[in-house]
Amino acid sequence: MQGTPLLVAIDGPAGAGKSSVAALLANRLGIPYLDTGAMYRAVALLAIRDGLASPLDETAIGRVEELLENHSIHVKAAEDGTRVFIDEKDVSSLIRTPEISLMASAVSALPEVRRSLVAEQRRLGLAMGGVMEGRDIGTVVLPDAQVKIYLTAGTNERARRRHRDLGDAAEETSLDEVRAQQRQRDLQDTSRAESPLQVARGSVVVDTTGMTLDEVVGRLLEEVEGKVPGRLDSRDGNP
Repeated sequence: MQGTPLLVAIDGPAGAGKSSVAALLANRLGIPYLDTGAMYRAVALLAIRDGLASPLDETAIGRVEELLENHSIHVKAAEDGTRVFIDEKDVSSLIRTPEISLMASAVSALPEVRRSLVAEQRRLGLAMGGVMEGRDIGTVVLPDAQVKIYLTAGTNERARRRHRDLGDAAEETSLDEVRAQQRQRDLQDTSRAESPLQVARGSVVVDTTGMTLDEVVGRLLEEVEGKVPGRLDSRDGNP
């Protein structure tokens, strides 16, 4: 295994804290952080800009596939997290809204969208290594990752986190609305025919309810050390 890039796959439902945990874990391990969900959010942004709304009918599905053919989407690991680009334009600050979240769940269920983005995600992971998080990383994108984690939390806890993460937009969206949107997204993510959200074989399930960010990262560092002994001693990141 000497020289093999370290791959940590983190899956889980919306609001489980995957992005924050993955970014900090990657920093502690000194490896890239790749937010695959940002790529689906970019497709969602294209769809919304094109006047589409969730749920998608047959006509809308065809339009989404055309949008994907006519635009390039890619991500880059940066010091402040994953940056996502549409046609070389950074849209990272435009894709973190409840509307984008619901549309991202809808477009991520489309086979053509998933095939296109999964291929790029797998290429990035195998080439660079890193901490990759999403809905199907351990099951589909990187099933041979050395460490696979399924991160979850209680329904109310997840809703509170999502509402807090909205920042200024939280004033326009109630906690009840966020909770309802979360239930809808959970249903979409777990019931879709293409790569539904589920616990990957060999994953460790970590319930983050009541845990601080540092506590969760510490728990995951223990898993990394258990699966890849000595990796923490050779990391480039900060202790």
